[in-house]
Amino acid sequence: MIGDITIGQYFPGNSIIHRLDARMKMVLIFVVMVSIFFCQNYFSMGLAAFLVIGTVLLSRINLKVILKGMKPIIFIVIITTLLNLFYGTGEPIFRLGIIRITQSGLNNAIFMALRILLLVVSGLMLTYTTTPTQLTDAIESLLKPLTVFKFDIHSLAMTMTIALRFIPILIEEVEKIMAAQKSRGADMESGGLIKRVKGIIPVLIPLFISSFRRANELADAMECRCYRGGEGRTKMNVNHLVLRDYIALCLVIAYCAGIVLLKIYTQRVI
Repeated sequence: MIGDITIGQYFPGNSIIHRLDARMKMVLIFVVMVSIFFCQNYFSMGLAAFLVIGTVLLSRINLKVILKGMKPIIFIVIITTLLNLFYGTGEPIFRLGIIRITQSGLNNAIFMALRILLLVVSGLMLTYTTTPTQLTDAIESLLKPLTVFKFDIHSLAMTMTIALRFIPILIEEVEKIMAAQKSRGADMESGGLIKRVKGIIPVLIPLFISSFRRANELADAMECRCYRGGEGRTKMNVNHLVLRDYIALCLVIAYCAGIVLLKIYTQRVI
């Protein structure tokens, strides 16, 4: 299960999604994520799903990679769906003892499951198609207005990007430590909850030690390269918005307009 976590990883490619400006990509994905919460009917949710699936196809990321990235959140989706399924209002369409399922509960469960899945896939598209350097530059550029309030935007963007980049590294480290402990006879999968929690301790201690060692090595490497923060630094590659970025912006604007129009139309029909 740990090996299935792919958040923070970048998959090289030359698709149109990879070549979009990172700033525009972050803004558009944020807009799409917000719009998913405004989808109140199957037509608008279908439109959102069409956009997200189209983005996945255009990115040319292997479908197995997407499914692997979604695997760790399946349990959360199931629990959330069940909670919404049994807490609907109105006349029940199915009853078994104290268990009652209503039409509104069924709709809420379906919408909640779709929302979570679409949100996760949208977030994965950002990290899968954007390098850590591009993410850092994009975050720093988008948050630049906060420099008026004396915020150190460069350090904030650098910290966020390093934390995101270290996720796959730490996952790989956990797998190595668990394999080493199991080869020494450690039992982490059998027994009750308390025994399993105790079995994690031999993994956590080496993981913390390894994390601090990596952090010190990273700090030393940055100092050796004369890194002194963002003040006075120039960028090797300066990002510029081009035609494909404006086309993507227009498509997302049209998508948002479609969400609004569908909501107004369905309300009038009802």
